[in-house]
Amino acid sequence: MAEWEAEGATGGERLYQAPLHRHGDDEAWYVLEGALGVRIGDEEVEVPAGGAAIVPGGTAHTYWNPRPEPARYLLVMGAKTNALINAIHAASDRTPEAMRLLFEQYDAELLE
Repeated sequence: MAEWEAEGATGGERLYQAPLHRHGDDEAWYVLEGALGVRIGDEEVEVPAGGAAIVPGGTAHTYWNPRPEPARYLLVMGAKTNALINAIHAASDRTPEAMRLLFEQYDAELLE
């Protein structure tokens, strides 16, 4: 589990916190302040403070902050997803091909 903050969207654009992807672990967000927009499969929802969203393993998903103010949230994930996130943050090569290969190393798939 990790606590994170997502910048607010100032011009109405979506600032994705992660690209559209899927992996075998379940994943959940609990919003502490602000709100998160979450895409789970083909459905999009806005999760306000005090709310949660859960993504079953294997389901395509992404998320963003839909509001101008920052959002704080808890991200609950499995060990493999946590390792993937750490590897992404440590990566010096963030080209699309390098990211695709990195996701594959952790049994995950980039979808866009």
